[in-house]
Amino acid sequence: MKQLLTAIAFIGLFQLGAQELPSTMLKTLDGQSINIQDAISDEGPTVISFWATWCKPCIKELTAFMDYAIDLEEEVGAKVLAVSIDDSRNSARVAPMVQGQGWEYTVLLDENQDLKRNLGIVNVPFTLVLNKEGEVVWKHSGYSPGDEEELAEVVEEVAAGHDPSH
Repeated sequence: MKQLLTAIAFIGLFQLGAQELPSTMLKTLDGQSINIQDAISDEGPTVISFWATWCKPCIKELTAFMDYAIDLEEEVGAKVLAVSIDDSRNSARVAPMVQGQGWEYTVLLDENQDLKRNLGIVNVPFTLVLNKEGEVVWKHSGYSPGDEEELAEVVEEVAAGHDPSH
């Protein structure tokens, strides 16, 4: 029985690498609709960070990762998408916060939390890394100082064609 559970857990981890991003419509900060699949990079890894204006750890994570994001975009063609899960009542706070923080990320709005729900995400901050084929190859929930360094390393591994789970 223990071997069966281990095998199931291993298969579950293996399938993580094959998970594709579901087709979901989001909004840009200027109100345009965009499919998340059209927003990801086909030239390098894509980082998708789910956050909210009321989530202090989310803001710390996105602020801490900013310098890494700029370098990774230049060095390995990575793209970072910051997906706000603020609902329509709070989404007006997103653009001023992004400007105030000086974030240069592409920011998308998941006002109905459709993408969050489609991916089974419960809490924010939650970060995904996709390979250039659009497959989810790494997931991380929460934020602690130093997580941004691990994320940068994962993005570099994925850009080099390696599986970050090994």
